[in-house]
Amino acid sequence: MANTASIQFDQFLEEATITTHDRSTLGRDCFYGLYTSWCLLNRSVPLPENVFWAAVRTKGIHPDGSGLAMTGPAAADYILASYPGMG
Repeated sequence: MANTASIQFDQFLEEATITTHDRSTLGRDCFYGLYTSWCLLNRSVPLPENVFWAAVRTKGIHPDGSGLAMTGPAAADYILASYPGMG
């Protein structure tokens, strides 16, 4: 049976990331930032960063070359929070 953290992480990956084949993939800071934005929008408590990275590894995702790009409302929230002058 999957634990709550695993279910939350799977939902995050499904709703906030897409696979990309170009070089503009999520870096380490952006990946966790996107996750915290997703949690904020979903009224979820973010996993501690060490637990998040452990979940990333269990999915076979390399944090520095994820092959993933951001998408959806969490992406917009993250971008606006990162660059407040854009909003």
